[in-house]
Amino acid sequence: MKMNFAGRVLDLSHCHVMGILNVTPDSFSDGGRFNNAEAALLRARQMVSDGAAFIDVGGESTRPGAAEVSTQEELDRVCSVVEAIKRELDVIVSVDTSNPVVMQETVKVGAGLINDVRALQREGAPEMAAKAGVPVCIMHIQGEPENMQDSPRYRNVRREVSSFLTERVRVAEAAGVLPEHIILDPGFGFGKTVEHNVQLLANLEQMRVLGHPLLVGISRKSMLGAITGREVHERLPASLAAATISAMKGASILRVHDVKETVDAVKIVTAVKEAM
Repeated sequence: MKMNFAGRVLDLSHCHVMGILNVTPDSFSDGGRFNNAEAALLRARQMVSDGAAFIDVGGESTRPGAAEVSTQEELDRVCSVVEAIKRELDVIVSVDTSNPVVMQETVKVGAGLINDVRALQREGAPEMAAKAGVPVCIMHIQGEPENMQDSPRYRNVRREVSSFLTERVRVAEAAGVLPEHIILDPGFGFGKTVEHNVQLLANLEQMRVLGHPLLVGISRKSMLGAITGREVHERLPASLAAATISAMKGASILRVHDVKETVDAVKIVTAVKEAM
């Protein structure tokens, strides 16, 4: 299961770690810490040193209640950071965006993965993802970031998430996105209660029947806080537990804040899987 990320090929039958780099003033975990190019590059260097295969650069917060930012503001936040990382570091740069213009411009300066939490639902996004020619991650979301946690409801969360992702894959492929360029994300925390998230994690291996690699992002999320009673920066043990479960159940990419610790957890999972 190899995938080409703008010239760098990774075997996604193994689990890889993606480091989160939010260049926003209002992300839920590290808002404002890395929203200038120098600080962002320093953080990226550390994550690559810690073993990250991907750096996911985000210029628009998608925390619950987050407001949208303008295209120009998002471009100003992310393009110089993507370009600097690509120039200086041996890592795949992912861009966390739903904006077709941002997709286009960041791929021009070196991004190798489009990570869209809105599943290519914005006008022109499927066509732009196809034109960009790099892999794309399609994530499940119910609603929009500003209202997704108001009252999420499902009859069967796993089936409905799978159905949504199957339909969005169909739309992406119809627009010209190559099947071998598609990654899926069940969208933990995006329009889901704690119970919904736990059900998805418990049945994650069943998402693999959709035929595409899985990306999982649970790091430090509110579901972990609800279960453990811990604040955001006290959720490392819970995040590692969720990452380990995800890797054991077949996730190909883990999107995390704590790269070094997660890389160690993945090494243990890999060793156990090889011995099975």
